[in-house]
Amino acid sequence: MAGFSLNLESFLPGSVRWTPLSVRATTSTEQASTSTATTSIPSSSTTEETTVQAEDLVADLKAKWDAIENKTNVFIYGGGALAALWFSTTILGAVNSVPLLPKLLELVGLGYSFWFVYRYLLFKENRKELTKEIEQLKAKLTE
Repeated sequence: MAGFSLNLESFLPGSVRWTPLSVRATTSTEQASTSTATTSIPSSSTTEETTVQAEDLVADLKAKWDAIENKTNVFIYGGGALAALWFSTTILGAVNSVPLLPKLLELVGLGYSFWFVYRYLLFKENRKELTKEIEQLKAKLTE
């Protein structure tokens, strides 16, 4: 059997610093003789920075959760989103099992993509029209 060990502290996220990496490889026939090599590799910063970032993230999430007035709606919407995801994957699985239908839908999507590029993206005045329509939609949504 071959043994392998390395310094895991050198893989922590953060700023780069150089630390030694110890690697020891042994085989079953050569248990008595062990070769050890030390190599310097770039590694990340200390665990304190990672801990501080994690604590900030947890504190931020707690503050946002406490700011929510109606927490039951969060669970209702989350459950609805999961049910919709499950339902959509079931529908997609059923559509994919019908012969030739997935290829037909691919062709429809490809045709629509070509039409959209020709209609809105190919010419400069059409791009301006698309931008204006998007801005109008944004204005309607923010009202």
